[in-house]
Amino acid sequence: MAEIINLRTARKARKRADDATLAEQNRAKFGRTKGEKERDRIEAERLVRRIDGAKREGDA
Repeated sequence: MAEIINLRTARKARKRADDATLAEQNRAKFGRTKGEKERDRIEAERLVRRIDGAKREGDA
């Protein structure tokens, strides 16, 4: 015989798990220090300069 479950508690548990996953994604996306953001910005600028420096004269 199947186990009887309370659907309300199951729904709440699933919502908590979904919220925890979303919080983890947001921490990874927005939870960076000022130094990390600056380092990434400098690295992106360096890559742009490197690509632009490798272009040929005739290329647009």
